Amino acid sequence: MGNRNQAERDAMTVEIGYALLSAAFVAGATLLGILGPAVHFLEPDGIARQVMTVTAVCAAALVFVVRVVYVLWRYRGRPAPQPIQPGRTRPDS
Repeated sequence: MGNRNQAERDAMTVEIGYALLSAAFVAGATLLGILGPAVHFLEPDGIARQVMTVTAVCAAALVFVVRVVYVLWRYRGRPAPQPIQPGRTRPDS
C-alpha cells in the first residue's frame, strides 16, 4: 500500500463511510421492497412468511456486500484520469 499522507487517509475514510452508509440504505430499501408488498398484499402465514423473510434478508445482505465492493473498487485511491481532447491547445478549452 505504501506510505500515504493525511489527506489520502482522510479521503479513504470518507470513501469507506460513504460505501457503508449507501450500502445500508440500498440494503434497507431492498429489504422493504421485498417484504413490504409481499406481507401486505399476499398476507402469508407460518412457513411462507419465514421463507419470505429469510429471502429478503439474504437479498439485502447480498446487495449490501455488492454495493460496498462496487464503491470501493471504483475508488481505488487515485484521482480520475482527465479526458483526452485531441486538437485542443489549452487545457480549459
